Amino acid sequence: MTSEVEDPGPAPDPMHGTGVASSPVDARGAVGDSGPSEGYQRGLGGRQIQMIAIGGAIGTGLFLGAGKSIHKAGPSIILAYLVAGAVIYLIMRALGELLMYRPVSGSFSEYARELLGPYWGFVTGWTYWLFWVVTGITEVTAAATYVNYWWDIAPWISALVFTVALYGINLISVKLFGELEFWFSMVKVTAIIGMILIGLGVITLGFSQAGDTASFANLYQHDGIFPKGVGGTLMTLQIVMFSFLAVELVGVTAGEATDPAKALPRAIKTVPWRIALFYIGSLIVILSVVSWTAFEPGTSPFVAAFQKIGLPAGAGIVNFVVLTAALSSCNSGMYSTGRMLRDLALNGQGPRVFTRLSRTGLPFLGTTVSAALMMVGVWINYEWPSKAFDYVVSFATISGMWAWIMILSSQLRYRTKADRGELPRSDFRMPGAPWTGIGALTFIFLVIGLMAFDKDARVSLYAAPIWAVILTGAYYVIRARTPHVFEKR
Repeated sequence: MTSEVEDPGPAPDPMHGTGVASSPVDARGAVGDSGPSEGYQRGLGGRQIQMIAIGGAIGTGLFLGAGKSIHKAGPSIILAYLVAGAVIYLIMRALGELLMYRPVSGSFSEYARELLGPYWGFVTGWTYWLFWVVTGITEVTAAATYVNYWWDIAPWISALVFTVALYGINLISVKLFGELEFWFSMVKVTAIIGMILIGLGVITLGFSQAGDTASFANLYQHDGIFPKGVGGTLMTLQIVMFSFLAVELVGVTAGEATDPAKALPRAIKTVPWRIALFYIGSLIVILSVVSWTAFEPGTSPFVAAFQKIGLPAGAGIVNFVVLTAALSSCNSGMYSTGRMLRDLALNGQGPRVFTRLSRTGLPFLGTTVSAALMMVGVWINYEWPSKAFDYVVSFATISGMWAWIMILSSQLRYRTKADRGELPRSDFRMPGAPWTGIGALTFIFLVIGLMAFDKDARVSLYAAPIWAVILTGAYYVIRARTPHVFEKR
């Protein structure tokens, strides 16, 4: 049994004696330093943070969701990823500016709390926690799908095994989490580079069963670049944005990074080439090797491409890689949910019991509760094995995009205050602000609006207001009982 110690939290406020710090900067660290550990052990080195950032950009959305996107949009999906990737880079630069102002764990809700108001911090913290719970369900669902490539196992059994195994890993140490995520990401990176090189070999040298038809001309010969029209491309943006969810996870690692001032900006600066290589590069090669008309939704285009090439062993290897990608994302979800619950508890916006850390510096109870809720994924896979992925992916997308909205909104507010001299200026500034931030926000709201026209995604638009009502009600109840928790700081 894991022993626990309760974190004492911030120093008591002499006005209330509540344990709420009178200044967020005092409680969380001054600008320019690496910030306090907040009770965590700083066990994540630059090597691990780099790979966590890379791994966050390569997940199920690309490996599995791209099949549905290609079916809907054809080769124009490459343009959709290009535009969305540019927006993602702006989001990460906005996050980087905030992180260098004050690197803290649970950064999204903390920045929203300080810069936009306590209500927005409360909603953001709980929504981002829910996002990772739902994403964990999404990823174990995808992992169960990949296992069926080799064995005819009921999806709910695979989902159960994976959930329990990853939960156990997350209870050992943050260093083990970082090391596991490092190797998960290394597998993904190596595999994608290998797939690109093999694909280029098929195109240029003409070997394999696809050698006679492989050509860059496949990008425009089959009804053009926009075979389903521009509207078809726009309707894929929800899945495209889902592919990028979790890139912001690097911000959650701030409280456990050994040197956040160096590691975090370096990881963020690599976002453009990661998107160019892993998304744009891999899709160009795959859609050149095999015509877009050969791909079907629900099947990984990477696995399907190797099957078309006539390399069954290669298809099996790629299936192992995409399985790794799903487990990597679920592993990240286990990591982040416990820390988000603890951040909320430390700020009096969640049950105090979640402030407890194990003797190895891990948020044991928060991780346990989150993992238990991820078990809902086992039930979904039992009840609706064929539709499980579609049911949860849209809600994961909209809840994840909420975090991006809060990052951009907080950065806009921070920059205004910093330019007035009310707050210290960050050394890692977002280029083109405020107009780049406004443009990125406009794009995100466009994607949310387009979800209303997709019957599968529309479900999340029904669920989101219900979640908002629940959170708003909880906020006012907690504020009425403990008003000092929500005082403007």
